[in-house]
Amino acid sequence: MALFDTTTKKASALRKLSPKESPLATRLLSRPRITEKAYALNAQNKYVFEVTKTSTKKSVKRAVEEVYGVNVVDVNMVRLPAKKRLTGRKRTPSFRGAVKKAIVTVVKGQTIALFKAGV
Repeated sequence: MALFDTTTKKASALRKLSPKESPLATRLLSRPRITEKAYALNAQNKYVFEVTKTSTKKSVKRAVEEVYGVNVVDVNMVRLPAKKRLTGRKRTPSFRGAVKKAIVTVVKGQTIALFKAGV
């Protein structure tokens, strides 16, 4: 019996990053945007993600291809402004933060399984 098992160290050192552990994707893709409009776009092979405010179309395309293993045809970006909300009993004004979203078009015939779970 060995005191230090070296087989697990070698296996973990040789293990490549799985697509879901991509550093680019974790930095750029905040989360998928799950709305009725987003589900309607799924029929057209379009998927909506919230992304960081500094991300570009090319970087989002690379990140989605790495994480989900699909071929991206087109990426459209939209900036949604911050909105004023009244909260609390005294109705004090506060702001909901601005969001940047990316609408990603995938090659016909390919899908992202994450979005099919709710349908």
